[in-house]
Amino acid sequence: MTEKKIPLAGVDAVQLLGFNDSHLQLLEERFDATIVVRGETVTVRGTVQEVGRVEKVLKELVYLLNKNGNLTINDVETVIDLVSVNGTTSDNPEELLTDDGDLPILYTKSGIIKAKTPGQKHYIQQIKKNDIVFAIGPAGTGKTYLAVAMAVAALKNRDVTRIVLTRPAVEAGESLGYLPGDFREKVDPYLRPLYDALEEMISVEKLRSYIEKHIIEIAPLAYMRGRTLHNAFVILDEAQNATALQMKMFLTRLGTNSRAVITGDVTQIDLPSKTTSGLVQIQEVLKSVQGISFVYFDRNDVVRHKLVKDIIDAYDRYHANGEK
Repeated sequence: MTEKKIPLAGVDAVQLLGFNDSHLQLLEERFDATIVVRGETVTVRGTVQEVGRVEKVLKELVYLLNKNGNLTINDVETVIDLVSVNGTTSDNPEELLTDDGDLPILYTKSGIIKAKTPGQKHYIQQIKKNDIVFAIGPAGTGKTYLAVAMAVAALKNRDVTRIVLTRPAVEAGESLGYLPGDFREKVDPYLRPLYDALEEMISVEKLRSYIEKHIIEIAPLAYMRGRTLHNAFVILDEAQNATALQMKMFLTRLGTNSRAVITGDVTQIDLPSKTTSGLVQIQEVLKSVQGISFVYFDRNDVVRHKLVKDIIDAYDRYHANGEK
């Protein structure tokens, strides 16, 4: 048995421990340790392993409280789950998990967002290390979702002051001209997946405010022409449908303290047959440029319905047999 005293000086103890000590009670339920609070000190008694785990949870909760200004019961449960699985390997609260892509990206009302596959972990690492990252692979691998999560986290951490999300408005079997409404209403369906991702990560009210203040901008790729984007996290989605000229135009929009993530699936090109996809061409053009990374996903990174992997495999076999 061992005892550890953990100081809480400068921490809002009510927020940390929960209303009527609800967070503290949850800790005592989940760990085989005695936890006593006296003033600005928490005393934990139990086995070395259990005391270490409780200390780890408290340090991470203090970090989240200082970062976000509040804690929810979901935050507490998520951190407890992570510590229970990953143990106690570091005294640094940001190293709750090793920084090999395992660290949580974003805490939301629905839970924690983090990489789930080795490919996704590598993707997160590359976004952290490089100003421009290309993510290429099949549907369902989290290319766009994780990029949006990284963008929202960067905005919350004040690493950037705005997020710009864009997609080419390319017709995939449908015609824009036949869709009802004005131009904005015509292109909104193309941008809907970006709204969907944001709505999972930001409250509706805050998202509406961010959009009204142009802190978050969602627009067709054509709207990027002639602009310079400073202090921004910029995402180009469905980039396989950007032409070579559009790709060059997009990449040259980046200003100071900006970063870009470009996502796409080169097997799903909807451009006219004689038009070169900018995403295909750029892999050769920028392959040796420092500060730019290409990340490739495969079926093993699919995190949608389990049948999605089988569908991808079936199409691969179909095309491998020479079918068009």
